[in-house]
Amino acid sequence: MSDSGEVQDPDDSLLHKLSSKTSIFSLKLYVVLGILLLCSVVVFLTIFLFICLNKKSRKRKMRVKHSSRLIPLVSKEIVEIKALDRGARAGKAEVKIGNADLKEPKVEVPIEGEKRSGESKVSGGSRSDVSVEPENIGWGRWYSLNELEIATRGFAVENVIGEGGYGIVYRGVLQDGSVVAVKNLLNNKGQAEKEFKVEVEAIGKVRHKNLVGLIGYCAEGAQRMLVYEYIDNGNLEQWLHGDVGPVSPLTWDIRMRIAIETAKGLAYLHEGLEPKVVHRDVKSSNILLDKKWKPKVSDFGLAKLLGSGASYVTTRVMGTFGYVSPEYASTGMLNEGSDVYSFGVLLMEIITGRSPIDYSRSAGEMNLVDWFKGMVASRRGEELLDPLIEVHPPPRALKRALLVCLRCIDLDINKRPKMGQIVHMLEADDFPFRSELRSAREKDPVPSVADMSTKVAHTSKNGGGGYIERLRHR
Repeated sequence: MSDSGEVQDPDDSLLHKLSSKTSIFSLKLYVVLGILLLCSVVVFLTIFLFICLNKKSRKRKMRVKHSSRLIPLVSKEIVEIKALDRGARAGKAEVKIGNADLKEPKVEVPIEGEKRSGESKVSGGSRSDVSVEPENIGWGRWYSLNELEIATRGFAVENVIGEGGYGIVYRGVLQDGSVVAVKNLLNNKGQAEKEFKVEVEAIGKVRHKNLVGLIGYCAEGAQRMLVYEYIDNGNLEQWLHGDVGPVSPLTWDIRMRIAIETAKGLAYLHEGLEPKVVHRDVKSSNILLDKKWKPKVSDFGLAKLLGSGASYVTTRVMGTFGYVSPEYASTGMLNEGSDVYSFGVLLMEIITGRSPIDYSRSAGEMNLVDWFKGMVASRRGEELLDPLIEVHPPPRALKRALLVCLRCIDLDINKRPKMGQIVHMLEADDFPFRSELRSAREKDPVPSVADMSTKVAHTSKNGGGGYIERLRHR
């Protein structure tokens, strides 16, 4: 047999084919295959990244459910000074409300103490047809546990609208159609009962346009619940720190109206009641807003009654970090001055749009009070204004608000103004200057801070601190 007919190796044949030129730019076959493989990998990675980003955006949108989709979410939380907070959260899994099938209410709402109200009809005694006869208690009525279970659909998780230090707040619809906020107090070593007694006694008969009304309660067995009017436009913290776009809907005039009416509500608690009531947890998340931006002060769970003739009440320090006055945090001595300090911090928050404590900022700007004082001392008060406010206020109005802030946070509690005096100072507007400074306006259209602060000081009849003196010499 002849050796001329050699058998070709298959490997050599494959290499020959891969090395052969193609019609695509005369590229060899293995180059074309490599390019196709690389393109397929790139397409696959692009699709994978797109799916991942889409999932993240959906999670971000679905993170919190609100009663109104127009209410902005809050990007950050403020830590509370509550030693038993973790214990309260851990105890939620064991809470069962008259129904063995109810699961533990998992709450993913970052705002605490939300009790919203809106078009609720606050009536002294809303009626419902139930087997248990309702007991009227003068200012409201007693609700059975069965009534509130029906109103909240078995305390369903989807009806959760807020979570406070002592309990969870549910949106409920009573049998007469009125919308309410039901606060289920957590029974944590008897503290819920204490809060229940304080709230019922302090708020039950209180009626003021700037205070959230308590319309009833439930006390069956170990369960303690409070029924409030319902407000459906979120709270001030959401509108100050949530995503509202490049321009805040809270204009300067709206912000000052919120501050003034909040001060009126607190002034009523301090000066219009006997015994007087100290709120003890004044903060932006406890200022609820209706559709017309009318504020209502909520969450009186930390309120303490001051008996007639008592100047101070010594108590365990509770409140929200950043708002608590220095003397209250260090000594536990509580009186109206503690609320005044907290209101001063709240007013700073309204003006600047910044949280009282913001760990995302630099060390010099982390604490709102310290940064605020430093800016005023450096004569940079105009830079304190929230950049989301489109139309800036008149210089006089801004300086007056800054002065009120400094008066409220005076380290000397005796030099802080009363809430009633704060209302007068914020409402003063141009009135104190119209008659006395008419001639001065012709020479200087913008009055000096010294004139302004002197008039406000005369209205409040209180002294100022060192930073106020610096304002006067600006």
